[in-house]
Amino acid sequence: QVQLVESGGGLVQAGGSLRLSCAASGRTFSSYAMGWFRQAPGKEREFVTAISWSGTMTYYTDSLKGRFTISRDNAKNTVYLQMNNLRPEDTAVYYCAAGSVEMVVRGHTDYWGQGTQVTVSS
Repeated sequence: QVQLVESGGGLVQAGGSLRLSCAASGRTFSSYAMGWFRQAPGKEREFVTAISWSGTMTYYTDSLKGRFTISRDNAKNTVYLQMNNLRPEDTAVYYCAAGSVEMVVRGHTDYWGQGTQVTVSS
């Protein structure tokens, strides 16, 4: 019912910035919370951030708050992840997710993007 496509990943030097985008299609998008997860090599998938449908409520992991910012533009059916002051440990595949706030934060949703690779060089 919902399809998600991430873009904006790539190779960046430490201290640099990237902005990821997640374009969504589907009739239920306007009622869906959106979020981002990442999975580093050899590590489990971890929650990064989420945003409510209205954009009023946002959720971040404590370690990333201040460097990463989530936003959404419902008119464009797109969610963004602004990543600043990137570090090598941020290297991972970043995935977009959609669903209720609870489902997205917990990672218990059926709607995922294909992922986009972010590589931060030292």
